[in-house]
Amino acid sequence: MIRKGIRLTIETTFGIKSIEEVSSCAALLKLLKQEDFTHLLLDLLVSDGNTLEIIPAIKKLYPRLRILIFTMQPPEVYAPVLKQYGLNEYLHKEANEDITIATLRNFLQGDPKNERSVNYESTALNPFSKLTPREFEVLHYVLKGIGTKQISDTLNLQMSTVSTLKNRIFEKTGTGNIKELIDTALIYNICS
Repeated sequence: MIRKGIRLTIETTFGIKSIEEVSSCAALLKLLKQEDFTHLLLDLLVSDGNTLEIIPAIKKLYPRLRILIFTMQPPEVYAPVLKQYGLNEYLHKEANEDITIATLRNFLQGDPKNERSVNYESTALNPFSKLTPREFEVLHYVLKGIGTKQISDTLNLQMSTVSTLKNRIFEKTGTGNIKELIDTALIYNICS
């Protein structure tokens, strides 16, 4: 329903009719190879994973592609991480209509050389705001209960690197084990 709503808003407010939709990272990468897009609206969590994993590759392969993240994930945590990826906009799914329209207008019609400053300020109250993009990638696998070996294989990292990243996640979030990490993630609305 949310995807239909945002599509309808883009079509009716901005007159854009040529909109493609996919529901997985694999389908997105396949579609990007087939067509030349100027704008990409992404959720962070899709059916086959976390788009944080593919954003660096997309930015490298398609540097002129403007990207807006449209998600339920807390902006005070994710916006600073996404800024490190060089993304253009961040829009929370619970934003009111005025903010949604203004953000979409800037994203779709704004001058890419004169970007509006998105509020990337993080809050010290949320321990997840301290994580780096790579730590976020690992975090989402840990929250799904995936082990170090499988994370290592999936992200093409050494097992020792994954272990180091996990330890940093525990340290930065003030948690001592996976159960505490999961409980803390639930409190701060961090989804796997």
